Amino acid sequence: MCSATDMAVLAGGNPEVCFSKYGSYPVRGKYCHEMALRILLACIESHAIRHKRYIVPVISVHMDFYIRVFVRIFTSASTVKTSPLKISHVYQCVGCNSFHLQNVGRINSKDKRNVALPNFCPTVPQECCECGHKFVMGGPIWSDPIHDKEWATSILSNVQAMSGAYPAYAKISAVLTSVSQELVNAPLFVSLHSLCATLKCTNPTMAMFHSALRNAGYQISGSHVDPLALKTDAPMSVIWDIMRCWVKLHPVKSRPGADPSNRILSQEPKLQASFSQATGGLVARKSPRFVPNPEKYWGPKAKAGRPLKTPHMDNCEFRFTANTLEAGDRTSISK
Repeated sequence: MCSATDMAVLAGGNPEVCFSKYGSYPVRGKYCHEMALRILLACIESHAIRHKRYIVPVISVHMDFYIRVFVRIFTSASTVKTSPLKISHVYQCVGCNSFHLQNVGRINSKDKRNVALPNFCPTVPQECCECGHKFVMGGPIWSDPIHDKEWATSILSNVQAMSGAYPAYAKISAVLTSVSQELVNAPLFVSLHSLCATLKCTNPTMAMFHSALRNAGYQISGSHVDPLALKTDAPMSVIWDIMRCWVKLHPVKSRPGADPSNRILSQEPKLQASFSQATGGLVARKSPRFVPNPEKYWGPKAKAGRPLKTPHMDNCEFRFTANTLEAGDRTSISK
């Protein structure tokens, strides 16, 4: 088990500090907390392979205001050589926030030894195909699954059977339920609100967006990190085509200047999205995936050892009037 509480560093607030501590550059985005998990896993893997060991994540969660990962450690000099296939760089557009991943290594299909070779040049062009802006590069991050879904489902069943033995049963059940429903082959995620904010359009419902992707033949799920997260195996071009179809049904005004939405909406969608209800879509959940905070104004407290500031009488202002004071009180105050 490994925990990290310096979320300001891992989430992109101080990228140069993150690189010095974890050997990776974070990218500011809606998925910053999941990226923090993957940066931590990549850091553990980089230390393990130096000793001919490799990791297999069991469960990785972001909860409250920290991240925590549970991994198994195995020893195998041959498996360590495939580590570049589990690590990827992230390319994120500065205009529309589209992101693309590329593995550090690749497998030569003609070589039967399955030796990892250096990957080719970046798969993204100099400018984003959707909005025409440039990309920034982050990483390297862990791009393999961060959960063992079978383990999470098994533990969830055991916890539900002994719900009375856990004081924090609601929180444990919520996290395990979300983890057991996540797509394991979809690193990072997109935010529906972020997509609509880029196009300045109204939001489709989560059920409608889920149905549009399922009708197009792709998988989609939520994430335990963010209630509005959309994890999918669909490429960004398909996601933007669905949003173009949505804007055609709900037109928006043209934006002045070089706004990313102008370039995105000027292209005709190659996919005709269907927002009709798809089989296997969102269903009513019997247990919540996110629980409210335990108390009002709940959050990180002051650093340990730091003295708390208490109000002093010197800082308080008192106002007296002659009509409200007795004669004796006036004499004592004047003295």
